Amino acid sequence: MTNTTSPPSRAFDVTVLRQDGPGQPSYWQRFRVEYERDMNVISVLQKIAAMAHTADGREVAPVAWECNCLEEVCGACSMVVNGRVRQACTALVDRLLEDRPAGIELGPMTKFPVVRDLVVDRCRMFHVLEKIEGWLPVDGYYDIGAGPRQSQEMQQRSYALSKCMTCGCCLETCPQYTKIELPRREEETDEQYAARRRAAHDRAFMGAAAIAQVDLFNANPVGQMNSIARLDALLAEGGIQICGNAQNCVQVCPKEIPLTTSIARAGRAATLHTLRKWFDR
Repeated sequence: MTNTTSPPSRAFDVTVLRQDGPGQPSYWQRFRVEYERDMNVISVLQKIAAMAHTADGREVAPVAWECNCLEEVCGACSMVVNGRVRQACTALVDRLLEDRPAGIELGPMTKFPVVRDLVVDRCRMFHVLEKIEGWLPVDGYYDIGAGPRQSQEMQQRSYALSKCMTCGCCLETCPQYTKIELPRREEETDEQYAARRRAAHDRAFMGAAAIAQVDLFNANPVGQMNSIARLDALLAEGGIQICGNAQNCVQVCPKEIPLTTSIARAGRAATLHTLRKWFDR
């Protein structure tokens, strides 16, 4: 005879490091979430938002977080889960509780300014993509025929680098990538504050993700037209010379991008570029 009774419900603790706004003090809150099969961290946060009270019954505002694709493509849901930076959409509760039966601990990434709770400001990463010209230039959108051919080997190499989500996981674990927080001054205009932030971002280390994108676009037959500008950006203040080869980035990349291999190629290209500039004087 088939047993149709449902298994007894069980709950687990979720501890979240919260922050009410930029520059505000952080604090921990504990929530009690009913277990369901096939849950990920995003579904846990949705349950917390629905009940809007802590484990001791105190009513609180829902936890703020970011998500978009829910299939590890957009990179928006990066956070620190049980002490390790990763994507919340692919962090499965069953595995997390198996490794840490006491519960789940969530916090924002520490290398970016906190906007609120688990939401961080990653605009620094997108500014660096502008700095390295992380795109392929086009003269127009009319049909000009087939583009230059790439070898199968180069296509495979480029595909691995093209999977970057700009999620920030590699930067969170990089000892050379430090947090930049610039409180806004009362007398500053929007333009002045934006310029000050851009200047600070230009001076700081660009990180593994940006270096790998230089390698990606300079290997493209069309992207090679802007290769000199990208290599100049790579050698500028905050460039590849700051990389300490800690190799933490390749260990945490959710897309398993060969970042250290790409950094080595970019470093060789930057060295050759420097030598050519010396001899061209």
